[in-house]
Amino acid sequence: MVDLSSRRLYLCTPMREDLAEFLAACISGGVDIVQLRDKHHDAVDLISAGREAAKVCADLGVPFLMNDRPDLALEVGADGVHVGQDDAPVSLCRRILGPDALIGLSTHASEELAVALDTPASYLSAGPVEATPTKPGRPGTGIAYAVEATAAAKVPVFVTGGVTPERIPPLAAAGVTHFVVVRYLTEARDPRAAASALRSAIDTSLGEG
Repeated sequence: MVDLSSRRLYLCTPMREDLAEFLAACISGGVDIVQLRDKHHDAVDLISAGREAAKVCADLGVPFLMNDRPDLALEVGADGVHVGQDDAPVSLCRRILGPDALIGLSTHASEELAVALDTPASYLSAGPVEATPTKPGRPGTGIAYAVEATAAAKVPVFVTGGVTPERIPPLAAAGVTHFVVVRYLTEARDPRAAASALRSAIDTSLGEG
């Protein structure tokens, strides 16, 4: 299984026409784990995009995960899958993908965290710290829950919601060490420069620069 402890910047991206070039630019800028998350396309399109993304990530030495679907993760040769509270349970994902697969689980509250800690998940996500259009209808959890999850889990906890270079220092000061980004990169005119700015903020805040 890939060690995620030193992987800090997690890109979650939808399908896009320039997917391969976009991923290469983001990884060049400092992204070190990638998830394909797209709620609007069918399995055929997701498999095609997933295979393309898996190849780019493998060539550049970055783990790649599919969202929600362990079956599609298996089909495209992904390193794992990320599931939410209403998706296939982590135990089933583990049986489908095997002991070395990366399996992530979203959590949004203390009650979900308590259950998640007893699963064979490789990592957890916590948030969104701030409400975000990528999670319509879900209120922000605030920093307190991100700190709670990070302190309680024995696996890495990637914090979601409104991650920007300006937001990283206070999150890091509160104890957060792993960050998920969506819009700051997917909407960037220069994804490599945007990823580099995020990575610089992380490295500086965590004293790893």
